[in-house]
Amino acid sequence: MSLDARVSQVMKNVYVKMFLALLVTAAVSVGVALFKTDLALYIHGNRMVYWGLAILELVLVLVISARLNKLAPAMATGLFYLFAVVNGLTLSILCLAFSFASLFKTFLICAGTFGAMSIYGYFTTRDLTKIGSFLYMALFGLLIMIVVNIFWANSTLDWIISGAGVLIFIGFTAWDTQKIKQLAAANPGIASQNIATWGALSLYLDFINLFIYLLRFFGRSR
Repeated sequence: MSLDARVSQVMKNVYVKMFLALLVTAAVSVGVALFKTDLALYIHGNRMVYWGLAILELVLVLVISARLNKLAPAMATGLFYLFAVVNGLTLSILCLAFSFASLFKTFLICAGTFGAMSIYGYFTTRDLTKIGSFLYMALFGLLIMIVVNIFWANSTLDWIISGAGVLIFIGFTAWDTQKIKQLAAANPGIASQNIATWGALSLYLDFINLFIYLLRFFGRSR
């Protein structure tokens, strides 16, 4: 298989896995909100349960990322979809807080924005490596602002955080896409299968975070 064909196949697997994970998350979130409302309220009303799920998500991301070259492809994929299920549980409250019409509208805006930036990251000849350092510094600054606003509760700062979050994850979408493409070109064989899973996880996280920040602008309370 030629290099271009291999890279194309890996990227196809990335997008398929990412789409399936988003589908799993959406199904779990909507299903819990519609049919297990008490569970959604319990998760978000019990700090120990909520933070337990959040920590589990973090552990799954770290395991997939840190043991990328050691996990069997099936195990890596299984952990990724487990992460999608857990994330669906933690996000189920969104289906109770916002109207389905505004959630769908935000999803379409997010999908269009994400798609455009991922296409750019895939086809651009510009090296986006340096942008990655800037994006991580911006993300660190964003986290600081979020912590500050937990105590300050300033509406203006909240809008600034939302806008910054959108811009940061738009940038990460293009940067991650190019990085995945480069890794796919450099790692043939079984390694490429785990790269596809890791890449799907990276773009999944970009999409989910972009969606959440866009929801602050376009979401309408039920």
